Amino acid sequence: MPLLTNLLILIVAARLLGQIFRRFNQPAIVGEMLAGVILGPSLLHLIEADAALSGIAEFAVFLIVLSAGLEMNFKEIIDSLRGRGVVIAILGFVIPLTGGILVGAAFGLDVMRTVFLGLCVSITALPVTVSILQSFDLLDSDIARYSVATAIFNDIAALLALGVILNLPEQKSLQAVGLSILNASWKLVVLCIFIIGFSWLIQKLIDKGIHLERASEKLVELIGNEALFGILLLFVLAFGSVSAALGFHFVIGAFFGALLIDRKFFLASRYHELDLTLRSITGGFLAPVFFAYLGLEFDIGIIGSFWFVGVVLLVSIGTKIFAGWLGGRLLRLPQPQSLGIGIILNGRGVMELVIASIAYKRGFIGQDLFSVLVLMGVVTTMLTPFLFRKWIMPKLESSAG
Repeated sequence: MPLLTNLLILIVAARLLGQIFRRFNQPAIVGEMLAGVILGPSLLHLIEADAALSGIAEFAVFLIVLSAGLEMNFKEIIDSLRGRGVVIAILGFVIPLTGGILVGAAFGLDVMRTVFLGLCVSITALPVTVSILQSFDLLDSDIARYSVATAIFNDIAALLALGVILNLPEQKSLQAVGLSILNASWKLVVLCIFIIGFSWLIQKLIDKGIHLERASEKLVELIGNEALFGILLLFVLAFGSVSAALGFHFVIGAFFGALLIDRKFFLASRYHELDLTLRSITGGFLAPVFFAYLGLEFDIGIIGSFWFVGVVLLVSIGTKIFAGWLGGRLLRLPQPQSLGIGIILNGRGVMELVIASIAYKRGFIGQDLFSVLVLMGVVTTMLTPFLFRKWIMPKLESSAG
C-alpha cells in the first residue's frame, strides 16, 4: 500500500486503541504499540516497518524529546547525576549488562552476540521513559529526575560501547583495541564540553542582566509567531546534529538542547503557546505513529526457542527493577519511589531497537537473536506502564493524599 494509506491506517488504529486503553485508566501508549503489533507481520500483515515509516518515527522521537526537554530543568538533571545520584545510573547499567552477558554465556552464544545481548538488556530508552512519565504527570518528581538521568547515562554508555565495537579493527590486538576505545572516549568528552559550554554561556548572559525573553519577543515582532517555533527547532537540531556527528545517537544531543531552553527565555504566554503547539503535533499525530511503529517491528513467526525468549525477558525485567530499587534504597528514597524507578527503567523501545538493528545489519547478530531483541524491546516497553500503574501509582496517590 502507498505510504499515505499505511500512515492513515496506523494513526487511526493507534489513536483508537490508545483511547480505549485510556478509558480503562491505562496509558495510551500501550494501545498504540498494540496497534502496530496487530497491523504488522505478527497478525494481519497489513503494514511493514519500511524506511519511510522509520523516518517518520525518527521525527516523532525528536519532537517527543523536545517536548519533554522543555518541561524539565537542566540543573536538576545534572544534580541527580552528581554525588550519590550517579549510583542509580551506574547500577541501572552494570547489573542488567551483567545479567544479559550471563544469559548469553549460559546459552552458548558467541562473544559478539553475548555482548550485544548485554547491551540491549542494559538500555533504557530516553523517549519512552519521558513519554511514560508524562502520561502519569510525574515529570517533576524524584522518580523522573533519577529515571531520566539513568536513561541518559545508560544510553550514552551503551552507544559508547557500540561505537567502540563498530570501530574495532579486523586484527584485534591490544594496542588497536585501546586506540579504538580512546577514540570513542574523546568524542564523548567533546559532546559533554559542547553541552556544558552552552549552559555556562547562557547562565553568563543571564548573570549580566540580559533579558532573553525580550530578545525572543523581538523576533516574534519582526518575523511572526512561527519564527520562535522554527528557531527552537533549529537550536535543538544543532545539538542533535553535533551528537550524531560525534557518533552518538541524535536523541541524546536533541534532549540536552531542549533541556537548555528554560521557561524564563520566553514570556509566560509565549511559552504556553510553544508548549501547546508541540503537544498538538506530538500527542495528536507523531507520538502514536512512533509507538505503533515499535509494534510493527515485532514478528513472532521467526522466533526459535521460546525458552530462551522467556529467560531473556525475565532477566531483562528483573535486573532493571532490582537495579533501580537497590539504587533508590541506597539513596534512602522511599520504597515506592525506589521500586518506581526500577520499573520505569524497563522502557527500552527505540534505543534498544537502534542498537539491535545496527548489530543485525553489520552481521554481528543473526535474524533469530534480532527477533528476540525486538520482542524484548516491545514487551518491556508495553509492560512498564502496566506495572507502574498497578504497583506504584496507588502508593504515590495514597502518600500524596
